[in-house]
Amino acid sequence: MPEIDIQVREKRFYLRRPDIKRFCRRAIEAAWQGYEPAEVSVVLADDDFVHILNRDYRGKDCPTNVLSFENAEKPPKGQPWMAGDIIVAYQTVVREAKAQGKSFSAHLAHLVIHGALHLQGYDHLTARQAKSMERLERQLVCGLGYADPYEGGDV
Repeated sequence: MPEIDIQVREKRFYLRRPDIKRFCRRAIEAAWQGYEPAEVSVVLADDDFVHILNRDYRGKDCPTNVLSFENAEKPPKGQPWMAGDIIVAYQTVVREAKAQGKSFSAHLAHLVIHGALHLQGYDHLTARQAKSMERLERQLVCGLGYADPYEGGDV
């Protein structure tokens, strides 16, 4: 399993999940199929923080639910690999979960898994990639005890 560093910048995550760090570790570990040994960084932030990153790195002037910054360069076999960063926006997760009729925890688990899969090279730029990634997300989210994240609409 990867070494996981979690920074909670937005303290309201604790109001929804007092065990937020353990919760995120569990979701990443469920999704991890990648290179070992690896390191993953998670930042649980607010919409303003994610908005700035989304604008500066993706050219999209708005917050989004989750951002992943993958380090595609892997070190020589056996050397630790800093896989990348997963950044989650609190207010967007709350708003989307409510709009989709999901619990905060179910939606957050899906987004953390989604981010972890991106770090491992999964993507959804083409229909084929999206179908493959969504199938794996469904399996992993359901494996954590939550409902199909794509049931009833888009994420």
